[in-house]
Amino acid sequence: MGKRLFTVLAATAFMCGVVILSLSEAAAVQKVPEKIILNSTLWPKHTKSLTKFSHKKHQEVNKIDCTECHHVYKDGKNAWKKGNKVQRCQECHNEPTIKGVKKLPKDKQKLNLKLALHNNCIACHKGLKKKNKKKYAKIPTSCVKCHPKKK
Repeated sequence: MGKRLFTVLAATAFMCGVVILSLSEAAAVQKVPEKIILNSTLWPKHTKSLTKFSHKKHQEVNKIDCTECHHVYKDGKNAWKKGNKVQRCQECHNEPTIKGVKKLPKDKQKLNLKLALHNNCIACHKGLKKKNKKKYAKIPTSCVKCHPKKK
């Protein structure tokens, strides 16, 4: 009887350890910074000031789902799920053209970082303003609102 009890206790302790470890790893994965400065190394010199992005405001206050921004496309669908590894946008959107981006071939446009960021952010903001102009009056949709003039 003593061996059996010891085996059950050892197995229970092991399972508790596995659960605690997996929960601590999940918590570490979910930790995100409150603010992010969008700064790409694709461009050695930026033509406009860097954009300060409030991750907390978008996620917690405005309740925007993670998959609105984070994505990994497989078979034409977003396969990214909350808790998956988050890569910097430039990992995939690594086409660095700044001027004349709309003249790029369509496949290059999808990989262009400037277009990816602008299409995602500005399209969302303009869509919200279209739904409720009064409520979303202050969200930025112009260059200088996201890229304030350098002092």
